[in-house]
Amino acid sequence: MKTYNNKAWWLVLPVFVLVAFSAIIPMMTVVNYSVQDIFDPSTRYFVGTEWYREILADPRLHDSLVRQFIYSFCVLAIEVPLGIVVALSMPRRGLGVPFSLILLSLPLLVPWNVVGTIWQIIGREDIGLYGWTLNSLGLDYNYASNPRDAWITVLVMDVWHWTSLVALLCYSGLRSIPDVYYQAARIDRASHWAVFRFIQLPKLKNVLLIAVMLRFMDSFMIYTEPFVLTGGGPGTATTFLSQTLTQMALGQFDLGRAAAFSLIYFLIILLVTWVFYTAMTHNDDKG
Repeated sequence: MKTYNNKAWWLVLPVFVLVAFSAIIPMMTVVNYSVQDIFDPSTRYFVGTEWYREILADPRLHDSLVRQFIYSFCVLAIEVPLGIVVALSMPRRGLGVPFSLILLSLPLLVPWNVVGTIWQIIGREDIGLYGWTLNSLGLDYNYASNPRDAWITVLVMDVWHWTSLVALLCYSGLRSIPDVYYQAARIDRASHWAVFRFIQLPKLKNVLLIAVMLRFMDSFMIYTEPFVLTGGGPGTATTFLSQTLTQMALGQFDLGRAAAFSLIYFLIILLVTWVFYTAMTHNDDKG
């Protein structure tokens, strides 16, 4: 009978312990809070699924959820194609390669709160380049008072901050394509569109899957940038799910409802990500 040496699992044990303390235990604490009505650290009452029923019927969740889905869809619709175009335009050899990589990496190094502060200044109509330019073109732009302008500014800010990530991922995927494919395309006199359609795009599917997953999850959990830039306003124009949750937990100190809200929030992200992953891998299997 063949025996196996499982001593290597001891090397993985610290990772499991770390995950237990950093993820599983806090998650169970949130689950515990979501079924209780908490008045103070020593006074709490079991309420079962009452908070879940109230949250699911809360108009704030519905409005924030619709706003969040529209925002995430716009982010993916802009950043994924734009990232592919930028990656295709980058040089493949020479001094331009490190220069392009460094230039694309710079926005990713800026902290989220600093991004919001930068765009607070850029978006000002008196001294900001973005706001002054739009007003000079005859557009009545003011992100602080116009909900449409605030929404567009948050979206442009996200595109500026995170398109580089998609471009870098796509560039790495393009560099991994063997040259023999391009040589065969040149022999067949294939057009640039044919090379992209039948060589580059199929080879980028796995990279694009990662890019879509990362950008969806990050955009669906966005908080710091719009909070710093607009504070969720004007009105509730840029109040997303994370800000609604924060207002409920910290502003109202309603820990029971906030815990139920956060679990519903987590399940929505998990479900949509699973749908994205299943759809893209299913199409890949069919191909």
